[in-house]
Amino acid sequence: MRHKLPPLNALRVFEVAARAGSYSAAARELNLTHGAISRHIANLEDWLGQPLFARDGQSMVASPHARAFAREISAAFDHIADAAERYGKNQRVKVIRVSASATVAMRWLIPKLPLFAERYPDVDVRVSTAMSTEPALRGSFDLAIRRHVPPGGQFQSWQLFQEHNTVIASPALLARAGVSSVEQLAAETWLTSETRPGDWEAWLEAAGHASLRANRTLRFDHFFVTLQAVVDGLGFGIGPFPTLDTDCAVGRVQMPFPDLTAKGSTYYALIPLDADKPVHMRDFVDWLRKPVSLAKN
Repeated sequence: MRHKLPPLNALRVFEVAARAGSYSAAARELNLTHGAISRHIANLEDWLGQPLFARDGQSMVASPHARAFAREISAAFDHIADAAERYGKNQRVKVIRVSASATVAMRWLIPKLPLFAERYPDVDVRVSTAMSTEPALRGSFDLAIRRHVPPGGQFQSWQLFQEHNTVIASPALLARAGVSSVEQLAAETWLTSETRPGDWEAWLEAAGHASLRANRTLRFDHFFVTLQAVVDGLGFGIGPFPTLDTDCAVGRVQMPFPDLTAKGSTYYALIPLDADKPVHMRDFVDWLRKPVSLAKN
């Protein structure tokens, strides 16, 4: 594969030029001349067999194709820098790279991380997100949090928690609508997510009202968009707990029927079998598996 790599110096210059927006800005950031930037870009364009920048007035501007290429190159450089830091002889920071679905990362994991940092201040947890619709585990990570354990026996897995779902709404909407019974929900707007199909139907069946239907339904592509619509008072949604425990505790959402729940997804911590498993990684997994109330101790 080595002979298939573009010139690395030119790649670095290109990534900076595309990100910075111009040859001049790249020259300032890299402490090079404008001519040197131009020569590196021309070298890379020659290797690729197509132009990456076009003149716009006095500036050279990256094409949409080039900007997409630059994003990939930037991610690759980030992975290289991360690996160098983690495996370098003089490593001082212990790093754990976590890949989690977007909602679990934003609503469950990240709110807990300050508590982990208090206990393990020398461990740097870096979170990347993935859409729950992505079928495969992609990217570089030490630990992933997903709804399912992939087949094939490539991962060591631990169950973290099982969600239970119930109706959620903003405090303002609940006060305005005055909903106190499940039947009254029929007159309201229901918010649904393409990534969580059937949540309303499962909850209605568990609540004993399987035939109930909404006056109006709004559908969004991802749950974190639906959640924002709930918070903004656009309608009622089905929310997963303990994923939304923090949102409920701070009053972003409320549960009008907290005792009526339906079983939701089970989430697992996944570690590649061939990955390093240092002490701080085992500490992190043990900490994740504790209930929220215990994780604060």
